[in-house]
Amino acid sequence: MSSSESKSAAASSGGATTTNRLPDFLQSVKLKYVKLGYHYLMTHFFKLCLVPLMAILFVQASQMNYEDIHNLYLHLQYNLVLVIVFCTVLVFGFTIYIMTRPRSVYLVDYACYRPPDHLQVKFNQFMEHSRLTGDFDESSLEFQRKILERAGLGEETYVPEAMHYVPPRPSMEAAREEAKQVMFGALDILFKSTGVKPKDIGILVVNCSLFNPTPSLSAMIVNNYKLRGNIRSFNLGGMGCSAGVIAIDLAKDMLQVHRNTYAVVVSTENITQNWYFGNKKSMLIPNCLFRVGGAAMLLSNKPSDKKRAKFKLVHVERTHKGADDTAFKCVYQEQDENGKTGVSLSKDLMAIAGNALKANITTLGPLVLPISEQFLFFITLIARKFFNPKIKPYIPDFKLAFEHFCIHAGGRAVIDELEKNLQLDPIHVEASRMTLHRFGNTSSSSIWYELAYSEAKRRIRKGHRIWQIAFGSGFKCNSAVWQAMRNSELSPWSPWHDCIDRYPVQTAN
Repeated sequence: MSSSESKSAAASSGGATTTNRLPDFLQSVKLKYVKLGYHYLMTHFFKLCLVPLMAILFVQASQMNYEDIHNLYLHLQYNLVLVIVFCTVLVFGFTIYIMTRPRSVYLVDYACYRPPDHLQVKFNQFMEHSRLTGDFDESSLEFQRKILERAGLGEETYVPEAMHYVPPRPSMEAAREEAKQVMFGALDILFKSTGVKPKDIGILVVNCSLFNPTPSLSAMIVNNYKLRGNIRSFNLGGMGCSAGVIAIDLAKDMLQVHRNTYAVVVSTENITQNWYFGNKKSMLIPNCLFRVGGAAMLLSNKPSDKKRAKFKLVHVERTHKGADDTAFKCVYQEQDENGKTGVSLSKDLMAIAGNALKANITTLGPLVLPISEQFLFFITLIARKFFNPKIKPYIPDFKLAFEHFCIHAGGRAVIDELEKNLQLDPIHVEASRMTLHRFGNTSSSSIWYELAYSEAKRRIRKGHRIWQIAFGSGFKCNSAVWQAMRNSELSPWSPWHDCIDRYPVQTAN
């Protein structure tokens, strides 16, 4: 095994060395990212100024007596033109505000697909099948065994039907079948749980990184559910594990344009035709981590859905580091020296993820952190920048901004490092760890299995804020912030409904 391959494996499987850990990004925040966040605040400066103005007017009005009100009436009575102009301006301003204000976007419900039990794969079965294929040498088999032991996956994760055969049968038809089972399985649950008819859907967004057939996956859904002919459909490919948040952002933008409609987002990944059958270590890691999974989300901009919605979308923050060549190639689909296709993970993956995360949370911080945290953070940053760089930086407490964290279950090492860098408690990363253990890395849908875990544990209360954060090829780091509209409960449709009492469990160290 080469040195670079060993480092890449260590970072992904959980045995990260010091050089492959996420950088301590809160110790080296760049001022330009803070400026981005504060730019959002300044764009709402005039709205913020209206708050004290309204407070002053309210206080003055509360101090008026009958005589003051009578004198004001007489004054306005003899200034009819002023009254008309004032009312015209008021009505015009109110109309403009109503027409231009962002529409609230609600998550009515979501559904996570749970594959049938016969698709579960235990470690011994995984290794035996890998050996029987005859494609892997002894070094590669040992490498895969170590990844399985260290990555944080349990013995109940799922691989597609084609991978259970010896030899595997990764055909186009089998890949289509996997896509149908996952997408239709999640959508069937979503339509049943919400009572929404497929014909009511006006917007459809599907994201799947590695499998993009013709006709598209979105067309496959339109055909199966006979969606209406004027539906706005989108198919996102090649965007990695963070594409789920991108799909939510796209659906949100579409809901700002099209009134009184529903948007469905389907997030999945397809494994059947993307299993690697070579011996390059950095390309073997996805075989050990990625598993079958998918989620479907129903979004609405209808005011009538506010009462029944589970969550309200508060913020979406996207960070793209693709302009940097190293970041662009750190998760890269390619062929090895023998012409076998796979996805290669760079030894620099952890450092690149850390830099992307640093930019993302520094931009997001001013939008979500309490004013006190923002003030302390900003003052300390300015002092370090212009006066004394040895001043100990102030690390914002993101636990004051969010009650729940859904960190993409990409691997144990990433979860460990985010827990450390964000100074989170074990309970804050429990949903991510248990999702990785129970379902493996399900790519862009993992953050929804994590949210379902917190709901199944009945930990989410009305008003709680949830931070979903995901990483993806490109390289991208994307965040979505939700606010709970009601208390959570264990749904009969939940992928955790019959096993939540067994969790949390102790995972491998």
